[in-house]
Amino acid sequence: MSTALYRKWRSQTFGEVVGQEHVTRTLQNALRDGRVAHAYLFSGPRGTGKTSTARILAKALNCSAPEGERPCNQCPTCQAITEGRMIDLIEIDAASNNSVDDVRELRDKVGFRPSEGRFKIYIIDEVHMLSGSAFNALLKTLEEPPPHTRFILATTEPHKIPATVISRCQRFDFRRIPAPEIAEHLNHIAGEEGFSAESDALLTIARNAQGCMRDAISLLDQMLSFGADRVTMAQVKQALGAVNTQAVVDFVGAIAAREAGQGLALIHKLTTDGASLTEFSHQVVEQLRAVMVLQMTNDPALLDDLPAETVQQMQQQARQMDLPTTLYAIKRFSTAVNELKGGFQPQLPLEMALIEVVQGEAAAPTIVTATAPYAAARSAGVSASQDAAKPAPIPSAPTATNATAKSEPVALDAETARRLWSRWKEYLAVVKTQCGQQAAAALQAVRDVAVTDHAVALAFGSNEFSRNLIAKPDVLPDVAAALSKFLGREVSIECQLGEKAVIVGQLVNAQEVMTEGPDPLVEYAVKDLGAQVTQDVEKRAQSGRKASPV
Repeated sequence: MSTALYRKWRSQTFGEVVGQEHVTRTLQNALRDGRVAHAYLFSGPRGTGKTSTARILAKALNCSAPEGERPCNQCPTCQAITEGRMIDLIEIDAASNNSVDDVRELRDKVGFRPSEGRFKIYIIDEVHMLSGSAFNALLKTLEEPPPHTRFILATTEPHKIPATVISRCQRFDFRRIPAPEIAEHLNHIAGEEGFSAESDALLTIARNAQGCMRDAISLLDQMLSFGADRVTMAQVKQALGAVNTQAVVDFVGAIAAREAGQGLALIHKLTTDGASLTEFSHQVVEQLRAVMVLQMTNDPALLDDLPAETVQQMQQQARQMDLPTTLYAIKRFSTAVNELKGGFQPQLPLEMALIEVVQGEAAAPTIVTATAPYAAARSAGVSASQDAAKPAPIPSAPTATNATAKSEPVALDAETARRLWSRWKEYLAVVKTQCGQQAAAALQAVRDVAVTDHAVALAFGSNEFSRNLIAKPDVLPDVAAALSKFLGREVSIECQLGEKAVIVGQLVNAQEVMTEGPDPLVEYAVKDLGAQVTQDVEKRAQSGRKASPV
């Protein structure tokens, strides 16, 4: 029976450990200087080399070769450890030996001197699985072990280990291995095994392993089991259920262009072709994350090694999408991954996520303004974007703060709104210079504008995050000042949720609105909600209180 590839290619020297140079170099220096600790804690993700490094350290401590060449893997002690027959190397699986009795048995045997080597080495894997009583029983021995004993604890969840145990060990944190380093190691293994492999195929395997070398080698072993003498991208896609990169790029492009129909068609095709929707969702999240990085930094070097054409497409999508939409899409599709459980319509969670991101959540305009408190909502004239979605319901007008002061009806300046919208990118450049990158990025979420002589309303769609950022007391005045300079007249800014911008005026009461034309709130309530207007509306309006449809 052949040995599994990941066992055959387990690291046997410090130099063979991939991606953990910060650990191996420190251990080698400690061995050279005779400063080896009595207890070590190796923590980090699975498959990153913790147990292998522990065995290599055990070899080096008992190796009979001269210093600087340990472990040699040639002496009887090194060979015994490699073959798993070294009596003085005790490996304990804490997941199945986690009781206080197991630790007490270990503690009773610690005092016996080693039989073959210089040191007796205890490797306790998944040490976080020990019970509280077991940890307490181990404490004293761990703090002051016999001079001939060394402890190496390994765990994937160091936060579950008591601080009293951690303080008695030298801790080394193992990191996820970068995909290019995994791919390079896989290429070496494939060559040694007599196979060739496409570089894209190996890189795809490496990325799918998510920093775990053991998983990557296992996947390579699976590819080699196909029987061919070459590992191809087609084989990898078939085995992993991976989706063509272009399909992922096109899907994110549909999100950026707000083309829900195109995105739904892609999901349908993937479902029909039998592709893994889970894997596709992972790839979409990775693509959106890359878009987010480019939006914030515009530095492709921060991304994994990607083809130049793919990077260019990502950069174009980064320019098309605003940052808040990207963040919301990442959150929504990450949630959709967990909701993909098969069933009658397995693609439904993915389709719902797409529509919610493209269309946004229905929300009534929530107003935040830099001006004085207002009394009534007004809607008149034409908005800057004629093809905007149906206006969301306008909230009931707040009570007027000054019942004696009157103001003229609010008139919308449609021409100025149109010109402002056409030069919006120029305004964002001004904001970026005067107010910072964060404010400019938030203003990219604006869906519509409306303008009067002294006010500009900004509709942020469903992006409450951006609205709240601009509405901050330390941000809004600066943004308003930049807009005033840009327009050439003093204006205030009203930040709203919703797809249509609505100007809020300071009118005395609701009766003025009613006499000059239908109140949009009342009109919406009667038409869409089936409400009826009663005499109480007029009476309450005349008394200066909020008029509301009944």
